[in-house]
Amino acid sequence: MNSSTFFTNRKVVFLIASLCCLLWGSAYPAIKNGYALFGIAQGDIPSKLVFAGYRFIFAGLLLLVFASFNKKPIFNFTRRTLGQMSLLGLTQTGLQYVFFYIGLANTTGVKSSIMNATGTFFSVLLAHFIYKNDRLSYNKVLGCVVGFVGVMVVNFGSGVLEFDFTLLGEGSVVMAALVLSAASIYGKKLSQNIDSVVLTGYQLAIGGVALMLVGFATGGTLSGFNVKSTAMLVYLVILSSAAFSLWTILLKYNRVSMVTVFNFMVPIFGTLLSALFLNESFLEWKNALALVLVCFGIWLVTKEEKPKEPELPVATAGTVRE
Repeated sequence: MNSSTFFTNRKVVFLIASLCCLLWGSAYPAIKNGYALFGIAQGDIPSKLVFAGYRFIFAGLLLLVFASFNKKPIFNFTRRTLGQMSLLGLTQTGLQYVFFYIGLANTTGVKSSIMNATGTFFSVLLAHFIYKNDRLSYNKVLGCVVGFVGVMVVNFGSGVLEFDFTLLGEGSVVMAALVLSAASIYGKKLSQNIDSVVLTGYQLAIGGVALMLVGFATGGTLSGFNVKSTAMLVYLVILSSAAFSLWTILLKYNRVSMVTVFNFMVPIFGTLLSALFLNESFLEWKNALALVLVCFGIWLVTKEEKPKEPELPVATAGTVRE
């Protein structure tokens, strides 16, 4: 069985995508504990950027070492290819996280989670205009709406129905989601000619360097390294390298809508795992209802898919900025 056949198998897609979302969901409590262990204050955005920089630099290097051990060329690139990977890293890892942290500092965690879920809508909409065989359909639109409602349900509580909107807060989170969606589709294009693990390694490392430089330049620091804090950072490094590389592989072989709809599961897993590891309320009706809604939304979006069909771009020029 070749890679294309394996990674387009519906059951494999469901399992790997769910695993990625579970790993990203586990990052919610892990990052929160990491901030506490390194003494990073709630509003200290520069130090959070430095922390993220460490995480992604080492995650990228880990993937490049892994690729090298598997006899993948990690330095044999043209200047154009290196520029493309740099652009991907600066946007998908760098710019996206800068927007997200700025937004998170200026709005509530509940609203950030909900606004960040708009990224799935952006991905499905962009794919409609870029790929001929990934057009919008009634089921896709309905599935996205149902999944989004699931994200709202898991965040339901004080403030969730307050619809005030600020550019610096909610606007920045939406921009982060838009940047991530566009960059993910650009990464899908690059992965057709570059090994997915190598591409993800460079993307994370380059973006991590950018985050670290911005963090240090704006007064950020990272201190308090000990066994516990280092172990937490190592976990986040392994988590990032595994989840991002697997996600890139799925996007390479499958339609954008079939993969990105699973993003609705990240806040669900995040809420459940935060409850488990941070001693928060766990057995609530809203968590079960949210999971049901998200799973139903995923089923609606993916049930029409025929993943063995090749991706056909509408046009090779002008569809994605390089």
